[in-house]
Amino acid sequence: MPALFHHDVNGDIQLRLLEHSDAETVFSLVDRSRLYLQKWLPWVAATKTVDDSHLFIKTTRNQFASHNGFQAGIWYKEQLTGIIGFHELNWPNRSTSIGYWLGEAFQGLGIMTSSCRALVDIAFHEYGLNRVEIQAAAGNRRSRSIPERLGFQNEGCRRQAEWLQDHFVDHVLYGMLAEDWSSSRAGHEKKRPSAGSHLPL
Repeated sequence: MPALFHHDVNGDIQLRLLEHSDAETVFSLVDRSRLYLQKWLPWVAATKTVDDSHLFIKTTRNQFASHNGFQAGIWYKEQLTGIIGFHELNWPNRSTSIGYWLGEAFQGLGIMTSSCRALVDIAFHEYGLNRVEIQAAAGNRRSRSIPERLGFQNEGCRRQAEWLQDHFVDHVLYGMLAEDWSSSRAGHEKKRPSAGSHLPL
């Protein structure tokens, strides 16, 4: 297996490839947020024991070893708070999609926005991809706010795209191109106050 993935997002947040020793921590995080997560994530109901988390970690490590993306634990101040990763890497078309979830207790801290921004940077600058997608259920405003905050373009609705518990839900498709990301990041850097500026941060 290639060198394990480890990325420092900022002073508080790290993204790290999950180890098998993390299985109990992953399961505990899911279990504590079960009612919150299962409203939008169909896999939660099937995560019943630590063995299910072991299997998930095995699958993610195989994905990474196959150069087909990765799933990383989001560690905030050394505490596991959620998972983010690429579903797969479409090398011929140089595209991918990002999926993520965050424990209920860690909402509203900017953790996922920062983590997602880091993954988009990795997709474009390290993997050389051209397109990144994010899909979210139409009614899942928290999840949809991430790509919207990062400047992704709303490219439309996929009707009844997913079976969730006992009904279908529509998905909103968001897309970002490498050229647009570079432009938006450059614009962001230009807007940042210079050292010694008294503008509010």
